[in-house]
Amino acid sequence: MIQTLPIAAIVYTVRGAADGPMIALARELGEHGLRVRGLVQQETRDGAGGTRRMMLTDLESGGRFDISQKLGAGSGSSCVDPGVLTAASAVLRRALAERADLVIVSRFGELEAGGSGFSAEMLELMSEGVPLLTAVGTRFLESWRRFTGGAATELPPDLESLRSWSAVLGRAER
Repeated sequence: MIQTLPIAAIVYTVRGAADGPMIALARELGEHGLRVRGLVQQETRDGAGGTRRMMLTDLESGGRFDISQKLGAGSGSSCVDPGVLTAASAVLRRALAERADLVIVSRFGELEAGGSGFSAEMLELMSEGVPLLTAVGTRFLESWRRFTGGAATELPPDLESLRSWSAVLGRAER
């Protein structure tokens, strides 16, 4: 039997479905005195019907990172700016150093499945037993399962499920 680590992924099929519940959980846990750190993703548009922009927000400071990379039409490259991800990863390293009660990482996506993005920070958090919550699209679910060795909890994108999973965080010994 695989022992479940304090790691969970909100599994979603619709882009953005995990963001609202994830942000609401972070707010609730913070109001109850837990040190919730990390990064949440929010999408915006440039002007009326303009280009989609992806922003990461630091849960502690409120600082924002625009991770969208402007690519030419027809580009097959990732639209995520790796330089900005590197800067944002400092938020996760700081959360590890502080031994936060919960660290939220906005996504386990294409970059993490390929071994880049926030994968190194996520592995370090897991190896240190720091509770971790992320979101995974069904497209990357098998990669997530390999990444975690199948030891993570999978949750639907609803606040009640997140509350149930997180109920033990304030009592967990690390």
